[in-house]
Amino acid sequence: MKLLLVLGSDDIFELISLHLKPLGFETIRYRHVLKAMDNVDEVDPQAIIISASDFPRHWKILVQFIRSERSREICPIILLCKGELPLETSTQAFYIGVSGIVEESLDIKEVERLQSIMTRYVPTEERRRFPRFFNTGWNRFGLLISNPQDNVIIPGQVKAISASGISFLPVSSGSMKDITLNMILNGCSLRVGEHILSPACRLVRTGRIVSMEFISFPLDEYKVLQKYLEWLPLQELKDKQKEVRDAVE
Repeated sequence: MKLLLVLGSDDIFELISLHLKPLGFETIRYRHVLKAMDNVDEVDPQAIIISASDFPRHWKILVQFIRSERSREICPIILLCKGELPLETSTQAFYIGVSGIVEESLDIKEVERLQSIMTRYVPTEERRRFPRFFNTGWNRFGLLISNPQDNVIIPGQVKAISASGISFLPVSSGSMKDITLNMILNGCSLRVGEHILSPACRLVRTGRIVSMEFISFPLDEYKVLQKYLEWLPLQELKDKQKEVRDAVE
């Protein structure tokens, strides 16, 4: 699915891309409104995000142009703004066809608002209550499962994780054969950064890569997982910026 971004800030572009990538979006960016208008038919986006602070005189023109051919149901438009918009401006924005307004600070609350808008209007590849993060290696996810039938430890690789569950590739394809669908696995050790957590999991999908949902965590361990997942997008952005600086130097 294609997401058209019309904004000037490189940092905001990177943040939006990181937060919406788990929902299955391919991001395409234009720095100029007229360029976006010229190419919207060719791009054929399923959603559009435009910065009101970057284009204070032109965002309304773009919204009206898009709405002349594309309805809210076909193509939601999200408006990025600095701080809260005046009531008159926000009322006008919704009247001409804006689907949602998000503050460009993109803190946790605003990211949740953005993801909620996108999943409400756009039929994503998989509708998820929580954003999913793929294991890129540096983010330090790991999982060991204790087979409840014989207590043998099953190692493997974490493929993706969210606040609601995890996808896991066992080292041996036959090591999960005794574990059936919907079985509860209490003997799990989950590495999250520097922390080792002990969730109880339920098997919800079998195959070469298995999927499990988190049933419970001891004490405050779930808060540890949530905090780490909230930290990931910003840390990934910082790492990318450092790579660029190191390459220039």
